Amino acid sequence: MKTKFYILIFLLALSFTNCNQTKKENTAVSEKKVTAEKKEDHKILTASDSLKLINHKIDVKGEVEFPLEISVDSLKKMNVVILKDLKIVCQSGEVKKDDKISKGVLLKDILEKAKIIQNGHKDRNFYIVARASDDYKATFSWAEIFNNPTGQNVYVLFEENGKPIKDGDMILISANDIKTGPRHVKWLKSIEIYKVK
Repeated sequence: MKTKFYILIFLLALSFTNCNQTKKENTAVSEKKVTAEKKEDHKILTASDSLKLINHKIDVKGEVEFPLEISVDSLKKMNVVILKDLKIVCQSGEVKKDDKISKGVLLKDILEKAKIIQNGHKDRNFYIVARASDDYKATFSWAEIFNNPTGQNVYVLFEENGKPIKDGDMILISANDIKTGPRHVKWLKSIEIYKVK
């Protein structure tokens, strides 16, 4: 009787050990999948991939009276601003890029040229989406651009360190963000204005 009891306990212990081992193996497999997916999310682009993403014109569209198609040449005819010591800082705090001198135009100036469709001066519930060719997006509220110091620091750049932009003809940057990387839009394709509904 005692022998049967000990055998039963031994078999139960063995089954629990196997269950735990299977759970550990499943957890390890899941962790490997997540790691692989994260690596795929941050795929490094080749030079030819980057060339496919370049836009020579930006569409300014949505809730505007005058939709625009902007090129580097048209930006150069606007009020060009020179920025000094512009750093691209990613979410981790690492400096990814440090431009000594850059040239661009305020996003605010571009939006004023396109003229957002407003029904009176209290109609301010809009948001602006800067979209890249790879569908990366950065957003701004109407208030950030037109009623906040941020509006004096969001630029569409066309030149870095005396040379044309290499990640697309034009990029967008919010220069006074603490971490400038999240709203640094390379391969800028469009600026879209939407009304909050």
